[in-house]
Amino acid sequence: MRIAVLSETEGAETRVAATPETAKKYKALGADVAIQAGAGAKAGIPDAEFEAAGASVVASREEALKDADIILKVRRPAEGELAGAKPGALLIAIMDPYGQEAALKGLADSKVAAFSMELMPRITRAQVMDVLSSQANLAGYRAVIDATAEYGRAMPMMMTAAGTVPAARVFVMGAGVAGLQAIATARRLGAVVTATDVRPAAKEQVESLGAKFIAVEDEEFKQAETAGGYAKEMSAEYQAKQAALVASHIAKQDIVITTALIPGRPAPKLVTKAMVETMKPGSVIVDLAVERGGNCEVSKPGKVADYKGVKIVGHLNVPGRLAATASSLYAKNLYAFVETLVDKESKALSVKWDDELVKATCLTRDGAVVHPAFQPKA
Repeated sequence: MRIAVLSETEGAETRVAATPETAKKYKALGADVAIQAGAGAKAGIPDAEFEAAGASVVASREEALKDADIILKVRRPAEGELAGAKPGALLIAIMDPYGQEAALKGLADSKVAAFSMELMPRITRAQVMDVLSSQANLAGYRAVIDATAEYGRAMPMMMTAAGTVPAARVFVMGAGVAGLQAIATARRLGAVVTATDVRPAAKEQVESLGAKFIAVEDEEFKQAETAGGYAKEMSAEYQAKQAALVASHIAKQDIVITTALIPGRPAPKLVTKAMVETMKPGSVIVDLAVERGGNCEVSKPGKVADYKGVKIVGHLNVPGRLAATASSLYAKNLYAFVETLVDKESKALSVKWDDELVKATCLTRDGAVVHPAFQPKA
């Protein structure tokens, strides 16, 4: 059994799909591990560390792919990147499959069995494989660090001989994994934190971290969660009431962090241009949904924009801004999944195609797109 770990070709991607720690674990499973040279360089992992863990470092992508049974990546491979992969090899990565019919057809045509890690079901057994949570957690932390770097003032209240410095006021929009970590980090730095979310369960979580919950708590609010724990799309009437409450609140904030994403849809617009105009010059907005169109009307992907004195931070691939930590967690998520696909006794691949984890994540197999949610439109 051979596992290939490829370098990332996407310019903004700094993460890597394996670490020396997981390479050792794959060796213990009975696998030979081939790492494409330089794959870990941007995450601060030199080739020598992979070699010391028992992996072989190969010069090219083609060499890594040759005879590989499992191919590990962070992002979905670009067109032509799988040339030379053997038919039936398992490709495991963050696939970003929504609205990507041509890319999924390309994966099917390359004859690999492609698995999308972000489709992992939210069940107890799969918690250790949940890449959305592991990466969002880091994004929430980094959002506060980036906001602090752009904000020209101190975060905590300071009582000094020269006078008192007031604490920064931070408002977190969306209290999922990223939002809760942002709340916790801002609180650690001494800010006064408020937060909002459309899911009723979030109120208790927000308050348990010492932040104040802001929302229109009507009947619709009480029903606003899907069975999978995601936020439902709210009615126009509710959105208008919530927007009015949020608009008056945002005007008083120093830092706003937006984290709202609905899988497979463009990011909802939470902060309008008019709301930004009510904020004080020197305030900061960090938009964590910028890759999906952004929660803020004036954010610019990949840039720190200035709109009438308010800085709008729109960094791409925020978990990748903590490349070493993000790679370490992502590699562990991958290992936990791969481990379920290997027979411990024979030390060979043994995929149980009817397993709920496999069914939930398998996009392509035997030259066809097999996932029911991503069937090509007639």
